[in-house]
Amino acid sequence: MKKFIALLILCLTSNLRAQLPSHEQQIEKIYKNALTAGKAYDWLDHLSNKIGGRLSGSLNAERAVSWGKTELESLDLDRVYLQNVMVPKWVRGTFEYASIISGPGMSMNVPICALGGSISTPSSGLRAGVIEVKTFEELEALGEEKVSGKFVFFNRPMPAEYINTFEAYSKTSNQRTQGAAIAAKLGAVGVIVRSLNLRLDDFPHTGSMRYGDLPNNKRIPAAAISTNGAQLLSSMLSLNKDLKFYLKLDCKNFPDVPSHNVVGEIKGSEYPDEIIVVGGHLDSWDLGDGSHDDGAGIVQAMEVFHLFEKMDYKPKRTIRVVMYMNEENGLRGGKAYAKYAEQNNENHIFALESDAGGFSPRGFSFEATNSQFKQIESWKKYFTPYMADRFELGGSGADIGPLRNDQIVLSGLRPDSQRYFEYHHTANDTFDAINKRELELGAAAMASLIYLVDQYGFNLEFK
Repeated sequence: MKKFIALLILCLTSNLRAQLPSHEQQIEKIYKNALTAGKAYDWLDHLSNKIGGRLSGSLNAERAVSWGKTELESLDLDRVYLQNVMVPKWVRGTFEYASIISGPGMSMNVPICALGGSISTPSSGLRAGVIEVKTFEELEALGEEKVSGKFVFFNRPMPAEYINTFEAYSKTSNQRTQGAAIAAKLGAVGVIVRSLNLRLDDFPHTGSMRYGDLPNNKRIPAAAISTNGAQLLSSMLSLNKDLKFYLKLDCKNFPDVPSHNVVGEIKGSEYPDEIIVVGGHLDSWDLGDGSHDDGAGIVQAMEVFHLFEKMDYKPKRTIRVVMYMNEENGLRGGKAYAKYAEQNNENHIFALESDAGGFSPRGFSFEATNSQFKQIESWKKYFTPYMADRFELGGSGADIGPLRNDQIVLSGLRPDSQRYFEYHHTANDTFDAINKRELELGAAAMASLIYLVDQYGFNLEFK
């Protein structure tokens, strides 16, 4: 009799397992719902067109916080809350203007924008000669005698030979972030930085810069010039080393102000103490509406919860969406979230960030141990039908970086990167640059990866 009961239980269990949908079927549902009944595109339409650019410390950033909280509450999550974050407040100010002056009555306007955190010029603007360099070493070799009283023009293009454009960006971004501090120590009156863009166009790229330990009275104005403007300035300097550059900025730094991360979560049914995070940064620069950087990441992270709701999926582990504040000019939100997690002794096992634009997803990058990555690689087969199966070790996301420890796996969605720097930190990063289907495919890829992590967790020794 006991053998019969055991056999009956085994048969019933096997039958029940046979009726459960396979991972392939679940992921197919995720993609189908994302492409036919998703909310990401409509959410982004509102965030971009009804709220707009969301520079941390601004009114629009706080409007975005309120919107994000309201939308998460509409998803019927177990908990939605705000985390306090103090953020920098920098205001671009009135119209920015620059021109190249080649002689009396001879000037040409060029597109420029202040770099985030820059001080203003005098109210009448600045007029001075120009020294063109490509590297810090080249600048320092010139010395104070040749640099003092002039603009330093950093004209190092993003190297075109890199297939991954983020690698090209990493080779040039220090001229934007550190250029003003180095030039100021040599007596420069201001810096002009070639925009970080592989395309020649008339859109200057803003972005954060740092003065380091320079006292306030030693700081100098810093502006980006469009790639077309940089080409023009360089060619004119080759013909006339004595030309002048005129710059007028009206930006200003204020004391820090309060803001928030927005957090929503579904409690895990089996392992509630194991936390999975998915998110992006809610703030953006102020020139466009931040649709690619990083409105796309925000709505894709929100869509994970909506897609799970559509398929009536109940997570085993606790899953959180986090809308981080102040990634662009301080990373305060990411640091604050990690601090709260540490204070509460939370066990985060996985964090995924989307912050590379709303383009077609190609796969994911991971920060993981070899054992963890071996387990992750076994999931590639589920992404092959959707052409999102490029899994690589190395790199994740800025906001989730502060969570880094010896156990958590960090990951970043990796869309096709070829067009991203045409929009990054510019006035043309707007909703009309978003392709609806590409955005939805990215959300589906993220939801699929979160689903698999939730199903399996991470074994310390994967065989």
